[in-house]
Amino acid sequence: MACGVLEQAAMLKYALTAALLAASATALAVPGGPIGALPPASYACEMPGDATGAAGYRVDAENFTVINSNAYRTVDGRGTYLLTGDLLALTSGPKRGQKYRKISNNFLRKLDSAGNETPLRCVRRVINNTGSGPACTAPDGTELASCKGKDAGSRS
Repeated sequence: MACGVLEQAAMLKYALTAALLAASATALAVPGGPIGALPPASYACEMPGDATGAAGYRVDAENFTVINSNAYRTVDGRGTYLLTGDLLALTSGPKRGQKYRKISNNFLRKLDSAGNETPLRCVRRVINNTGSGPACTAPDGTELASCKGKDAGSRS
């Protein structure tokens, strides 16, 4: 009889351990998906073009560089970001409050305040897209006709 009690105690010990592990895994879940990070890279942002002109029009004011697993930089300063699942939220700095949908590590789509995708896209800079495409802003600061009517989300 003593042997049966010991076996039950051992089984209870393993069952309790398994239950605690299962409960802790659930507690670590994050709403929106797992916390992640973007690889360090510069992102060039642009509005889409069309078949009659350029494939895209640069919006240099939206460009940013991911420095490390939680920080980014723009010409206006540095800030932090949080990536949960495919949602990139800029949490401090000059782009605070802006959000993007991560399509891939190389492609981000800016979201408006309601969480809907805007036409503005930010693409990881590589050798074949550095400085390509005309700008949306003329040298005098006016918006080019090719970009008018295309809302980039808050372009401030």
